[in-house]
Order: sequence, then C-alpha cells, then structure tokens
Amino acid sequence: MKLLKAIVRPDKVDAVKDALAGEGIAGMTVTEVRGHGKQKGHTAIYRGQEYQVSLLPKMEIEVVVQDFLADSVCEAIITAARTGEIGDGRVFVMPVERTYSIRTGELD
Repeated sequence: MKLLKAIVRPDKVDAVKDALAGEGIAGMTVTEVRGHGKQKGHTAIYRGQEYQVSLLPKMEIEVVVQDFLADSVCEAIITAARTGEIGDGRVFVMPVERTYSIRTGELD
C-alpha cells in the first residue's frame, strides 16, 4: 500500500476530492497547513502597512491506496490541482507497511 500526501492550493481541494471520487477513492484526510517552496511568499498590504507573508496557506490531502492504484491516483491529483503557476503544490508517495482498524483491532 502507498500513502499519498498532496500539498495543494486551498481552492483546489474540491477539484481533487472530485478527482479522487472518480478514481473510486472514498476516504481521505484534509489538513490546513502553511509553508512555502519556490514561491517563497509574497508582500501584502494591511491597513496601509506593507508586510511580508512568507508562509502561505495550503491544504494537505492524505490518502492510502493499494500499490496498483498509486500511479493513477497521483495523476488524478496532479491533473485536478494544476494551474500551471508556481505554488501549485507537490505529491509525495510513501510506502505503508500495515494498517489497523481502531474499532476492531484488525490488521488490514
């Protein structure tokens, strides 16, 4: 199994959610995060004062999928989240050794 962690723009979460549903993925975890990559933030003005915003708001979407689905799900996330501009995000793919159901204690 693989854990896919996607860091995307906040306005792209619904598009990614729909793309995952199209791939048959029902479960996901979504977390509000802040950070920067090549984008390195921007300058903003608040009440006439200019200030530097270095950590930009992003959303992290996590899904666990079977190995054979990882490539197609990654492609679906990338297609749904892409705007073509710096700051679109990144997808990380990590192996998952095993999972347990908390309710039953069963190994999945």
